[in-house]
Amino acid sequence: MGEVQDAPRSVMLVLHDVAPETWPDYQPFVEAVDALGDVPMTWLVVPDFHHRNALQHAPAFCRLLQRRLTLGDELALHGFYHADDGPAPRSPRELFMRRIYTHEGEFYGLDQAEAMRRLREGLAVFDAQGLPVKGFVAPAWLMSEGTRQALRQLPLAYTSTPQHLYRLPDFQAIDAPGLVWSARSAWRRGLSRVVSDWQCRRLAGASTLRLGLHPVDMRHRSSRDYWMNTLRTLIAQGRQPLTKSAWLERQLQP
Repeated sequence: MGEVQDAPRSVMLVLHDVAPETWPDYQPFVEAVDALGDVPMTWLVVPDFHHRNALQHAPAFCRLLQRRLTLGDELALHGFYHADDGPAPRSPRELFMRRIYTHEGEFYGLDQAEAMRRLREGLAVFDAQGLPVKGFVAPAWLMSEGTRQALRQLPLAYTSTPQHLYRLPDFQAIDAPGLVWSARSAWRRGLSRVVSDWQCRRLAGASTLRLGLHPVDMRHRSSRDYWMNTLRTLIAQGRQPLTKSAWLERQLQP
């Protein structure tokens, strides 16, 4: 399906790895975004981040999420533990993807049954807290074929990879390029700035851009300021801030 040609250009602000222990990292940034005006955000929330952040044990945090929904934000399921605690890698490719590229590709190696179990349990956690969920994003965007098959059977609107949103259940791909930083070290932050600046120039004419933020970005002034300045610039250029589901609904318009 083609994009709506007459729709204004947009920007999606996406907060990854949202959990009780990462909220203090995000809080000052979210407050600064709120001060800009009407900027809805998509929050990728982990039901039990690293096995130590169970949402059902964090009522104050759940109330915060409920309040964000009333402000126009949306929630997406972001794995269950956001930690790859499966069996040891069995091939060089698995070793690279699960131990070098990331240690958090929770859904990279799951078969359909286990993926379905975690997805259903994750959705049940949100439902028990009265928190509606629009989509699913796999940690590190890594999904097994079993995960894809499980997602086809669930009442979710979308999933995503770094360059696309996929409308579920048929996995219809829609271009939605994203920017993301690797902020764990000074040299990574420097390289991320160069790459992101280049991408912003290359994608200046794109109908939408996704800004994919992580808690570690918020711990360094250079990355934190970069995201705020980029958001301000894109809005000043006429891009409308939208959540992922709002942007997808726009694509359905005639």
